[in-house]
Amino acid sequence: MLADTAAPGVATACLVAAYLIGTFPTALLVGRRRGVDPTLVGSGNPGATNMARTAGRAAGVVTLVGDLLKGVLAAVIGWVAGGHDLAAWCGLAAVVGHTLPVTRGFRGGKGVATGAGVALVVAPAAAAVAAVAFGVAVAASRTVSLGSVVGAVALPVAAAALGSPGPVVVALAVSAVLIVARHGGNLRRLARGEERRLGSRG
Repeated sequence: MLADTAAPGVATACLVAAYLIGTFPTALLVGRRRGVDPTLVGSGNPGATNMARTAGRAAGVVTLVGDLLKGVLAAVIGWVAGGHDLAAWCGLAAVVGHTLPVTRGFRGGKGVATGAGVALVVAPAAAAVAAVAFGVAVAASRTVSLGSVVGAVALPVAAAALGSPGPVVVALAVSAVLIVARHGGNLRRLARGEERRLGSRG
């Protein structure tokens, strides 16, 4: 079931709306104000880390908050319309919209911040566990990408361990698979010892 109480038409509308929310080009709009196109500089990823490196920390923070709020908004819409399960599915739709936006030829970001926003709504305790896992991985490796992957994988595992409903765990797991897949290039560079580390130049 996609929702606890929403009619099929309402649930479908919420999912479409959530996907469209996910496509909102936060990094591109922030970058435009700074005269930077994040898809053409740095790593080419329209996300907070690349924005911070190419347009300054403030731009990175604004991008992070904007992408996080996309996940929060999508999940809240689902929750209000149909309950916990629909909130999780709408959150997943927003992550898909962020990573595979039809408005930009399916070339989007990596979904980490948007996925975190979803988790804050549907599984806050698990989100806290994932945040710790992210922090530990970043501190140990000095790479945001590895921390993002570890945090994404830890989230559904923690949600399941803490008793989140099955549909919520499944939605978070699918989101994690998508996020890990979007980090394929980062993981290959990590394996070769070429991934950029925090504090490094160039």
